[in-house]
Amino acid sequence: MTLLIDFLGCKVNSYEVEAIAETFIQNGFSFFDAKKDEFPDVIIINTCAVTQTSVTKDKKVIKKYRKLYPNAILVVMGCYAQFDYEKISKEMGANIVLGTSNRNKVYELVMKYFKNKENICLHDENNSITKYEKLKLAHSYLTTRAYVKIQDGCNNFCSYCLIPYIRGRSRSRDASDIVEEIQNLVKNGYKEVVLTGIDMSSYGLDLPEKISFSNLIEKILVEVPNLYRLRISSLEESQIDEKFINLLGKYDNFASHLHIPLQSGSASILKKMNRKYDLSGFYTKIFALRKIKPGLSITTDVIVGFPGETEENFMETYNFCKEIKFTKIHVFPYSSRQGTVASKMPNQIDPKIKKDRVNRLLELSKEFENEYINNYLGKEIEFLFEDYLEKEHAYRGHSSNYLECIYKSEEELTNKVKKVKLTEDNFKYF
Repeated sequence: MTLLIDFLGCKVNSYEVEAIAETFIQNGFSFFDAKKDEFPDVIIINTCAVTQTSVTKDKKVIKKYRKLYPNAILVVMGCYAQFDYEKISKEMGANIVLGTSNRNKVYELVMKYFKNKENICLHDENNSITKYEKLKLAHSYLTTRAYVKIQDGCNNFCSYCLIPYIRGRSRSRDASDIVEEIQNLVKNGYKEVVLTGIDMSSYGLDLPEKISFSNLIEKILVEVPNLYRLRISSLEESQIDEKFINLLGKYDNFASHLHIPLQSGSASILKKMNRKYDLSGFYTKIFALRKIKPGLSITTDVIVGFPGETEENFMETYNFCKEIKFTKIHVFPYSSRQGTVASKMPNQIDPKIKKDRVNRLLELSKEFENEYINNYLGKEIEFLFEDYLEKEHAYRGHSSNYLECIYKSEEELTNKVKKVKLTEDNFKYF
């Protein structure tokens, strides 16, 4: 029997659907291949609900697979499925619907459906999800870069975000379990591991031994010394303590790229967002990181057009970004999500103003990107090549500081490390 997996949104969703797929592969399934298979027997989709745009994409993908493969068992899970489970089950043709728990039961539920041919819809209230749900991954099926999930849920309750209501409170994964998974991935040939989670700033707070995020990083670097590269998908300012900074400077296999969301450079807007840090502390930590690791690439997320954001507030963000000089700014127009505090705030911003502010900040980001990349043009840089691009007839890889290279070679380079001179013809922006 064959299996087709897909996900939308964050790398946590990627990890979850791959970990579930592993159970199917261990039980005799193979991955669906459109070139030789007529249809998949089972389809698993992990959905996202971080913005209304994400939900729109979820619906399109679910409908697409249901139309393409009407006889396949369709499993829909994840954040969107957590709150719209009845519609997905009754109106969109899904056979099995889960929210943000019970993922370790998917194989068992599919086997049950094969036997009974009865639709299944499991839904837990968020406050009943109190323990980290164990999933394990020994092989990555979607990429040669392996993602490892270290926690789930969120305690932050940013005023614009639904995730704490959908995923529940933060639950941390046991540190020894994380290290064991990474050791197995390295044994299976994976050179880069990316730590991911929903709110990694809360990692360890709920564990009996109260291990901190920095302690976890140290444990991985010490106990898996043959790991070629350890990367962090995204981290909050609160995770950057003195130990973290020292580890970044000490270990060469700690990737020289960090993604640290800012969201706003206006103190008053940060307060409305319920972001729990001050700009002075954020600034100080950024430069402490750069001091200990010269050439460190730091990217960020910024939301513009938050309710009540004036032109003066926006310019505070613009100028703060200009002062820090992020390598790249991922800019998002504020997206109102029903059920959040921000959706009820007065002074919602006109979409045209949001678009203008997005474009202005993206122009600034492009300046930063050009300035950063110019420091590396003409230099030999070590890349880990991840995949082969048929269209370009070339291999794609990333450096420690997340520069992307598209390189033509007669040599097979997938999952191999090679030094390449970076030129205007073979590099791509982040």
